[in-house]
Amino acid sequence: MLMMAATVVSAQDRPTHEIHAAMLFNFIKYVQWPNEGEAGDFVVGVIGDDNVFNTLNSWYNGKTKGSKKYVIKKLASADESSACQVIYVGKAKSGQFENIKNNIGAKSILTITDGNGLGQKGSCINFKVVDGKLKFELNQGTLTGSNLKVSSQLSSMAILI
Repeated sequence: MLMMAATVVSAQDRPTHEIHAAMLFNFIKYVQWPNEGEAGDFVVGVIGDDNVFNTLNSWYNGKTKGSKKYVIKKLASADESSACQVIYVGKAKSGQFENIKNNIGAKSILTITDGNGLGQKGSCINFKVVDGKLKFELNQGTLTGSNLKVSSQLSSMAILI
């Protein structure tokens, strides 16, 4: 958890896409998926932010998460979202969030967004700037509906909605 706190503190020193990529990776550490023990890849899909995709791809692609391997995938459309464990929706594609949400339904997929009001619209985690500082909203209802468990350490740092 200290790494995430340090990431937030050093926000002024790093480009936003690097901060989002680092925080996304940290969020994953504090979320439990119901199928974590199953074989296969752990797919992180990115739509609407090439910089976040490139950063995640260079930092985490091919690294291991337990018995799984991270695969960072650039999504062309909402139709590709249901094959992921995590989906990051950048500002440029925040208008497609409803389509993505409808496409994934109640699957155990962690949605992370960077768009005004997307936390209230059903994103699991939404980045938000408050008083010039990067924070994040955590939608507890969406997480419960997706059958994802979030550690109390992550919840304690979030704006809960």
